[in-house]
Amino acid sequence: MTTEIERCAGRSLCATCSDPTAWARIRPGIIAPFFLLPLDATAAGSGVIKVGLPQLPRAVDAYDDSHLSLAGAIAHRIAEEPLNLVAAVIFLLAVIHVFAAPTFERLARRFEHTHAQWLQTRPADEQDDVSFKATVFRFLGEVEAVFAIWVIPLLISMALMKDWGTVSRYVDFNVSYIEPMFVVVIMAIASTRPVVQLAETLLRHVARLRGETPASWWLTTLTFAPLFGSFITEPAAMTLAAMLLANKFYWLNPSVKLKYATIGLLFVNVSIGGTLTHFSAPPVLMVAQVWHWDLAFMATQFGWKAGLSILLSNALYFTAFRRELLQLGRMSTSDMAQPVAGRQIPLWISIAHLMFLAWTVWTMHDPALFIGGFLFFIAFIRATAHHQEDLRLRGPLMVGLFLAGLVTHGGLQGWWVAPVLSRLDEWPLFVSSMALSTFNDNASITFLGSLVPSLMGNPELQEAVVAGAICGGGLTVIANAPNPAGQVLLSKYFSFGVSPLRLFLGAMPPTLITVACFRFL
Repeated sequence: MTTEIERCAGRSLCATCSDPTAWARIRPGIIAPFFLLPLDATAAGSGVIKVGLPQLPRAVDAYDDSHLSLAGAIAHRIAEEPLNLVAAVIFLLAVIHVFAAPTFERLARRFEHTHAQWLQTRPADEQDDVSFKATVFRFLGEVEAVFAIWVIPLLISMALMKDWGTVSRYVDFNVSYIEPMFVVVIMAIASTRPVVQLAETLLRHVARLRGETPASWWLTTLTFAPLFGSFITEPAAMTLAAMLLANKFYWLNPSVKLKYATIGLLFVNVSIGGTLTHFSAPPVLMVAQVWHWDLAFMATQFGWKAGLSILLSNALYFTAFRRELLQLGRMSTSDMAQPVAGRQIPLWISIAHLMFLAWTVWTMHDPALFIGGFLFFIAFIRATAHHQEDLRLRGPLMVGLFLAGLVTHGGLQGWWVAPVLSRLDEWPLFVSSMALSTFNDNASITFLGSLVPSLMGNPELQEAVVAGAICGGGLTVIANAPNPAGQVLLSKYFSFGVSPLRLFLGAMPPTLITVACFRFL
C-alpha cells in the first residue's frame, strides 16, 4: 500500500491536514528546482506538502524472494525495481573514480604547468591566473569530493525514473547525516592546539622512554593513539594520530615504502582500536543497541584481540623498517624539540576543550545538541584567541562531504548486500563482510547486517559480520569513516596524493594479522 506522508514546511511532522487537494508531486520524468514544485493553492497557503509515494529503498523483506538463489534474487530485485541496478552502477563508478583520483591530480598539475608556460607568452593585460581545466581536474582528484560528485547523477536518475518527490523523501527520511555532521565537529575540536598539545604531552611521556626519536614517536603514536579511539571516538583518534605522525615522522621524508606502510598501519589500527568500547567505532555503534552489546562484551570479545593485533602489527613493521627508522633519528631534531601546537597552553583551556570534546561524544546522536555545543566552542575560541590558532574547517568539511555522499549512495545498496549476507555461514560471512567493507563504509555493512533476520539471535554470525567489517576497515580510504580525515592530514607528504593501490598493499600485512587474531583466538 502506498505510504502517505505529510510534511509541514519549516515545522515538525503532523497529521492534521485532511484536504485531499493539498497533494503535491512532480510527474515522472520531470525535474524542477525546489521553488517550482507544483503546489495546490490551498497547500501553498497552509505550508503543507502532502506526498504519497512508494517506499524507497524497499525493505529487504518486501521482495518475497527468499526461495530464490542468490543470482535469482538479484535478478528479481532488479526486475522489481530497475533503479536498484542504476544506483549500484553509479556507486561502482564512484568507487572506480576513487581509485582514479591520483590520475586526475596528476593531470591537474600538468594543466597548471602548461597554463603557467602559456602565461609567459601573453601580455600582462591578457593574462588569466586561473586555469579552468586544471581547477576542474583538481576537484575531480579530490577523493573527499568523489561520492558527492556522483550523488548528482544518482539524484537525477531517481528524478527521471521516479519523480522529484521520491528524491526529496529519500533524502529527508531514509538517509541519516548525523555521522557526517558529528565527524565535522569532532575533527574540528580534536585538531585544535590545546587538544593536540595535551595528547602530545601524554604520548611524549611514553616516547621519552626511548629518547623521543622519530622511531619512538612512530611506535608510540601507532600503538596508543588508535586505542584512544575507544574513548574519544575513532575520528578524533585518527585526527590526533595523523597530526602527530605528520609533525614527528612524515616531515623527515621517509621512503615511499615506509610512508605507505605507516598510513596503512594507521588505518588498520584505528579501525580496530575503537572496539574496546561499544560507543566509539562506527560499525559497532550500528549494532550495539540492536544486539545488546555492552562494554563488558566488547572488552572480552573484541577489545583484547584488537590490542594484541596492534602490538603484533607494529612489531612486524618496526622490525621490517628498523634500519630506516633509526636512520631518521640521526637527522636534525631541532624542530622535534618544539611542541606540535606551539607554546605551552594554560591547563584550564585544555580542560575546557576536553569538556567540549566530551560533550560532543556524549550527544553524538543528537545533532541539535552537539552543533549547539560547537557554536559555544567557536565563541570560546574567540575569547581565548591569544592561545589558539585559526579553526581548521576545510579538512573536517571535506571529510563530512565525503561521508554525506557515501551514506547517500549506501542507503540504496541494501538490495544486493542483504541477500549476500543472509545466505552465508560464519566464515563466508566474515570474508564477505570484510570484502564489502573494502568498497563501502564498514558501518553501512554492519547496519545492513543488523537488518538481516538470520543474524538475530545468532551470536556467532553477528560477531563474524562485525569482525569482518572492522578487519577490512583499513584497506581503502572509503572502508572506515575516519580514514578520509587521516588522508586529508597526510596527503601532502605523498606525491600526487595517496595511491589507493599502494595504500591497500601497505595495509594488507596488518590486516592479515588482525584477521588471525579475531578469527583464531
